[in-house]
Amino acid sequence: MIADFDARLTAQPTAHRVPAVPGSVETETADLVGTGKLAARVARQIERDIVRSGWQVGTMLGSETELRERYQVSRAVLREAIRLVEHHQVAAMRRGPAGGLVVREPDAGAATSAVVVYLEFVGTTLEHLLAARLMIEPLAVALAAEQITEAGIGRLRAVLDAEAAASPRRDAHAREQLHLVLAELSGNPALQLFVDVLLRLTWRYSRGSMAYLPDPSHPALAEAHEAHQAIVNAVVAGEGARAEFRALQHLEAVAEFLRYWRPSTAETASSIWATPTPSHTQDQKLAEVVAQRILGEITGGGWEVGSVIGSEAALLDKFEVSRAVLREAVRLLEYHSVARMRRGPGGGLVVAEPDPSASIEAMALYLGFQGIEIEHLRVIREAVELACVDRVATRASQPEVARRLRAMLHGGPNGAAFGAGGGIGARMEASHQLHIELAELSGNPVLALFVRILIRLWARQHEIVGEETAPRPAPAADGNIVAAHQGIVEALLAGDGGLARHRMRRHLELLTEWWQ
Repeated sequence: MIADFDARLTAQPTAHRVPAVPGSVETETADLVGTGKLAARVARQIERDIVRSGWQVGTMLGSETELRERYQVSRAVLREAIRLVEHHQVAAMRRGPAGGLVVREPDAGAATSAVVVYLEFVGTTLEHLLAARLMIEPLAVALAAEQITEAGIGRLRAVLDAEAAASPRRDAHAREQLHLVLAELSGNPALQLFVDVLLRLTWRYSRGSMAYLPDPSHPALAEAHEAHQAIVNAVVAGEGARAEFRALQHLEAVAEFLRYWRPSTAETASSIWATPTPSHTQDQKLAEVVAQRILGEITGGGWEVGSVIGSEAALLDKFEVSRAVLREAVRLLEYHSVARMRRGPGGGLVVAEPDPSASIEAMALYLGFQGIEIEHLRVIREAVELACVDRVATRASQPEVARRLRAMLHGGPNGAAFGAGGGIGARMEASHQLHIELAELSGNPVLALFVRILIRLWARQHEIVGEETAPRPAPAADGNIVAAHQGIVEALLAGDGGLARHRMRRHLELLTEWWQ
């Protein structure tokens, strides 16, 4: 069960050093998601070993010499991999005679911000964003009402007090804090993470419209505070349905406000990486600043994929940093597929098409550490995937959508497209593809990305514990999964959205049962 897996993550360590997991990076990279470079694959292997060994914060993984021997890589590759692991805040290198790579608590800040940049690049509109918020945030509020505590009540009331005291022009972010706290009080780490992404994206798309109101006494400010007060009152009373309704009303008002006040120009990217922590070296801090400035130039220039920002020499001169700092900044940009360094004559830093794979993996890693449970996954997957089914149902008559749905029905012999045949890993991968495809067909890139994150988190349980000990469905489940997938697609093609929704909900309920 995933719950048992989470228990193993929090088990007390039996030794000071983490034992090596059999198999070198070169022999265990076939299923790794990353940039394709060896350093990124080594970073992924280090993270996997940390999870398999119990993720004991403060535990020493080994010295640089020991790690080079364990992963069979050069010093340069290992050091680059460690930089990426440190960027995820999964581990940090302690210098000195007794130094080495030390396990730390992960932070989703960098991945969250990179996802925001990716969503903007792929054409996420204000309407996509608002649709996701209207679906996710009322769910978080309802869950918060179900399990509110006196400590939670105190936090909510403190946030309201701070909001009331905030300057209309200077403290616009204070008016968003309640949304984050309510998501945290839902007790669902995935909901909290998704609300964080949605609020960051809202801020970028609106450019902080509340801060640019022509009149600081605009009634929208008072109305928003009154709505927040009504939501908090319902949550404090434990009235989930009323709290959800109030949240939905408020978000609809926010949507109308943003549609009216949204400036015509997009905000320049402010940061795709978390604020550096004290464990960062000065060079690492500077490299993140340089990477942020380069990102600002890319977004400000319209993100023309393939264009050259400048040669290494030109960038060194422009940013007035050392070669080591610039190269570390480039590594961060390459890791998130924002840009890549092309060598040789006519080379330089080239604008790339962003790829969310690294951020998806980092988010799944973070949520795993936070102890996300099978019920957390079921609740958020049901909400997001049912929303996707609803949207596909409204688009099923479009020729391209219908073509792709029919292709899912005829993807291979014996329903191979739905997960039949092959080893359990292959069947899982094929099974996930239907959910990903339906999310893509929803036409909402925010929901599609959230589905990919949830599926990646689900799949990681099998990857980390290994083929032999991974949870697996009952023997009869394979055929049931294939039949369920086929039934969902057939209902969509028949134009019966209600039946497709019913079949998806039942399918997700059975998935939860099968994998426990």
